[in-house]
Amino acid sequence: MVAADGPGRELDIVLLGATGFTGGLVATELDRRLAGTRLRWGVAGRDAAALERVAAPLRSDPTRIRADVTDPRSLAALAARTRVLATTVGPYARLGRDVALACAEHGTHYADISGEEEHVRALERDVEASARRTGATLVVCCGFDAVPHDLGAQFAVEALPDDADVELRGYVRARGRPSGGTARTALDALATGVPTAGPDRAASDPARTVERLPLGLHRPDRLGGWGVPLPTVDPLIVLRSARRLPGHGRRFRYGHFAHVRRTTTLALGGAALGVGALAARTPPGRRLLEGLLPAPGDGPDAAARAAGRFTVLLVGRAAPADGSAPRHVVARVRGRDPGYGETSRMLAEAALTLAGDERPDVTGVVTPAVGLGVPYRRRLEAAGIRFELVEPAR
Repeated sequence: MVAADGPGRELDIVLLGATGFTGGLVATELDRRLAGTRLRWGVAGRDAAALERVAAPLRSDPTRIRADVTDPRSLAALAARTRVLATTVGPYARLGRDVALACAEHGTHYADISGEEEHVRALERDVEASARRTGATLVVCCGFDAVPHDLGAQFAVEALPDDADVELRGYVRARGRPSGGTARTALDALATGVPTAGPDRAASDPARTVERLPLGLHRPDRLGGWGVPLPTVDPLIVLRSARRLPGHGRRFRYGHFAHVRRTTTLALGGAALGVGALAARTPPGRRLLEGLLPAPGDGPDAAARAAGRFTVLLVGRAAPADGSAPRHVVARVRGRDPGYGETSRMLAEAALTLAGDERPDVTGVVTPAVGLGVPYRRRLEAAGIRFELVEPAR
């Protein structure tokens, strides 16, 4: 077996799922970034004619590869050809494990845009050992779930003292149509509810405790409006990064919320979510809700994507060990259309970071902050996503 970072691989990057709506956007982004470079890349999927339709207009002329996510032999052959594999094929809890396992067994670096906690836990359980043995880096959640929040948290705590108890709250505002896959992930979250808080010792630093903040509707300090708990994968990812990375204090706690500015919006949205949560827990109700969601593979046109925006505000408080006055920071991550435009850039830049030589030296199943880190953040900033200190630590 040839390691991904050694000689002998035909390709540097392969995009699996290029014929889907989001996959097509990622292919266009990779083409823009790779045209004129020496990196070799390919697009992969089941339908040869659809692959040709995607690849033919691209200036960089990617290799076309037929691959089937339901055929382990097909996935093994695909993983053996490339140093990095990026995949948009979901739902990941059903279709993602074998792709990641093929990469792990062949020492191939991997990135996905999953927002599914079940998928993350399955890879940690079933794929982690193989990836560590072969030297593969498998980075999960390289889309809007959970890049702005994970890298934003890493950015915010850089401004706080490390010998302190740190509390960080992420507040999300977004405008844009969700993808079919994202919408179904949210529907699953409605059915299961918001995870509860709980302590966990940091893997790399046994002196640090990492916890999910107790969640509840509240008035955010320094922002106004309302903080509404979000049942997404983002807290799981932020806390996993805090367990592995330095700079998160002696005790790190994180909570994740939607930021709602108006009480009337909160009341209407809360009523809709309550009805949706009840409906999602029954088969007839779920079928009704699924009928109202975008179809998997469906997405908005360029004009609708151009109107999309997101802002993530990260409000941090650090209580120093010497009993001195607490320090505060407010950081902000801003970008364009979250569901498609920026997600396609995030996955493309993740694949490019994995193919480069400046990323962190880690293996196994990891988060974007752990597996890609500051070099990835710099790439995203160059692509137009902004990381800013709104209120520097004081």
